[in-house]
Amino acid sequence: MCRCRANDKQEIEPTLEHLAALPEELGAVTDLIADSGYFSEANVTACEKQGLTPYIAAGRKEHNEPLWDRFQEPPPLPEAADAVTRMKHRLKTTAGKAIYALRKTTSEPVFGIIKAVMGFRSFSMRGFEKAQGEWNLACIAWNIKRLHTLTT
Repeated sequence: MCRCRANDKQEIEPTLEHLAALPEELGAVTDLIADSGYFSEANVTACEKQGLTPYIAAGRKEHNEPLWDRFQEPPPLPEAADAVTRMKHRLKTTAGKAIYALRKTTSEPVFGIIKAVMGFRSFSMRGFEKAQGEWNLACIAWNIKRLHTLTT
């Protein structure tokens, strides 16, 4: 069955289902970090219902933010804040920025290397299953490359 979705916003709930099905030996997932393509009020609320703290960018940040603004803590959060307001506030805190920045060191470099270094920029075959097979090969190549790097 094809689970093709038009955009990333529709991927959070299936991801939450997969996370809930993980074996307990792997530990508990406490946070969910995602870029602005995944942002919606429904996704933020779904994360909180699962007991996860969402760190989902609500939009693009301006470049060259003044230094003072970059390191200043936001004003206190109102008591009656909804889930989205709480998350936006969390992303403005120093701790929240540090957690969100982990995105740049985990999944993002992998996609950049697969695209730029390994040259995999588009699929050659049509159909979900064939594209999935191509993607699996790209991931296998990445893993072999990474294993080689780690063992030399």
